[in-house]
Amino acid sequence: MTVRLPAAEYAKMLRCAERGLPNEVCGLIAGELCGELKIVHRVYPLSNLDESPSHFSIDPKEQLAAVRDMRAGGLTPLGNFHSHPNTPARPSPEDIRLARDPQASYLILSLSDPPALRAFHIEQARVTEEALEIL
Repeated sequence: MTVRLPAAEYAKMLRCAERGLPNEVCGLIAGELCGELKIVHRVYPLSNLDESPSHFSIDPKEQLAAVRDMRAGGLTPLGNFHSHPNTPARPSPEDIRLARDPQASYLILSLSDPPALRAFHIEQARVTEEALEIL
């Protein structure tokens, strides 16, 4: 699977992560599924209820509102994203344990120097990196 992300949506994700420091930020990604290609049209930054630098919980009310907005706009939910303020862009043991949707792409944005964004497929505790194109 390849995830294609517009540069403007990546910039939105990065700004959100920088503003959220020292905590992790989180959100959803939406767009269209074209075979083995996920084309992201919109990033939905959402509140991290945990307000923690090491884990996150998406606000369920905001999540529902985002999914409604996706559907109203003809977009498909493609996955989620969250930041790692001080660790590499790879799933933590907690990220792997909490990954419940085998259809989702899990994007992780590390704010290390320089920032790095990577995409993953996580199913039954197996992690596979997905190709990521930022255009």
